[in-house]
Amino acid sequence: MQTLHAATPDAYHAALRDHPTVLVDFHKDNCPGCRMLEMSLASIAGSPTAAGTVLLKVHLETIGEAFFRSLGLRQTPTLLLVRDGHEVARLAGYQSPKQIGAVLETVA
Repeated sequence: MQTLHAATPDAYHAALRDHPTVLVDFHKDNCPGCRMLEMSLASIAGSPTAAGTVLLKVHLETIGEAFFRSLGLRQTPTLLLVRDGHEVARLAGYQSPKQIGAVLETVA
């Protein structure tokens, strides 16, 4: 799984436009669930289920809370699965590797 970082709304939208399947990880500092989710993402990154998916890391403190809220997001961590520019799944809170894999299989 290729990992990209979006520091601006423009970079976020460009990544969704340029890649067919994107798993977006919205996270922030001092978030225990975010640190746990990072381990889940690392665990699944090399799996066949994740092949062809781009992981887009979006740091809340960098991109800004106004943008975060404009997407209807309420908590970190939150994962969005975007296929061809359209959100197909939203997972709030910590997710196990099994849960992430199950969602990725829906777009395989």
